[in-house]
Amino acid sequence: MPEVIPSVVRKTAFALTASLALFTTACTGQSNAGATDDASKDTTINFWHAWSAPNEVKGVKSLVAGFEKAHPNIHVNIVGNMTDDKINQALRSGGDKAPDVISSFTTNNVGKFCSSGALVDLNPFFKKAGIDPETTFPKPMNEYTQFDGNRCTVPLLGDAYGLYYNKTAFRKAGITAPPKTWSAFASDAKKLTIPRGDGYQQLGFMPDYHGWESTTEHYFAQFSPTYFDRNGKSDLARDPAFAKGFTLQKKLVDELGGFRKLEKFRATLGDEWGPKHPFHTGQVAMQLDGEWRLGMAEEAKPKFEIGVAPLPVPDDQAAQYGKGYITGTIAGIAATSHKQNAAWELVKYMTTNTDAVVGFANDIHNVPSTLEALKSPKLKYDPRFKTFLDIAANPNSTTSPASINGGVYLVTIQQFGYDYESGKVTDLKAGLKKTAAQIDTDIAQAK
Repeated sequence: MPEVIPSVVRKTAFALTASLALFTTACTGQSNAGATDDASKDTTINFWHAWSAPNEVKGVKSLVAGFEKAHPNIHVNIVGNMTDDKINQALRSGGDKAPDVISSFTTNNVGKFCSSGALVDLNPFFKKAGIDPETTFPKPMNEYTQFDGNRCTVPLLGDAYGLYYNKTAFRKAGITAPPKTWSAFASDAKKLTIPRGDGYQQLGFMPDYHGWESTTEHYFAQFSPTYFDRNGKSDLARDPAFAKGFTLQKKLVDELGGFRKLEKFRATLGDEWGPKHPFHTGQVAMQLDGEWRLGMAEEAKPKFEIGVAPLPVPDDQAAQYGKGYITGTIAGIAATSHKQNAAWELVKYMTTNTDAVVGFANDIHNVPSTLEALKSPKLKYDPRFKTFLDIAANPNSTTSPASINGGVYLVTIQQFGYDYESGKVTDLKAGLKKTAAQIDTDIAQAK
């Protein structure tokens, strides 16, 4: 049974907001500064990571121990509980105590890491090792670890988003299977909603963008949107996937009682990370969430049977049912490191050695980040967890692309979502154009 995953909890909570504040000063590392060391000689490298919970720290130590056994001449000094701002400061300053290898939860910062020169381009290392990233990693993970042709990071386990549903409530409502299309999902959400007074005894689904993991990028992944055109300009107003996504979500908000009623109800519910999460308590019958929710929900000892399935897709994309939104942890090599060849040996082992990836995934219950590891018989998981493995391996699954200013564009889109669902903005077409222009302005100022 997957356990609670505090690392993902922390990551999800701060990923978007962190993007706004981090990397305010450009890093000054030079991409080929230290790739001249002899990795066959006795050496010590520093590995900084963000995990801090006991089971996570134990998992990292086990991962590194496996590496040191395979590479007895390379010793790894592990430094945990490092946030991106601490990592960024160390990448700028360099020195003997600075990291040679880093791991971050914030994929939104890949564009910053790559464009600033903070982390080295790993393409030459992959080429020399004879490893093809496109056939090694799932497509979305391969995409979110590079920016503008610079592959400065590599996937180190992942997160996949799907649909959790209350099987007991489904049976009571006469629903025999999880919805596969958006129209079926909307219908089920209404059937599962039981009013009580001016609120709800049970809400089929909380569609609001403030509703825990119901962010715009998680929703829109099911519509397979194109965020930017070939020139790096926002496609928000041109790609019909966005207008369709906003329209269907707003329709669901209205059909389930309206924004004000839903927000009033949401204010009475438990927080995302505690045992009183409304899905755990049965107050909400369906929940958009990541793979970590299963362990958290079971730990809360719910009075119903939990089902897991992929999120539904738009009716005109029914053939792509099974896809979802993918994100995850990333690893990279510091440009200020003078031991980049030794650092690459660690990165290569942690991210491409199938047994190492599988072992780490088993230890901290994240989704494996290579195609081979996803189908490894050595994986240990609750049968329902396989849904997330399949979503990660699905070639139609998507992610949000890297940008030079991190996740600022995602925050901008999310803010527009708040304004549109609440009725503050009523002209969707004009609003999308205005929001796209803001995104383009922000990116131009960041260059």
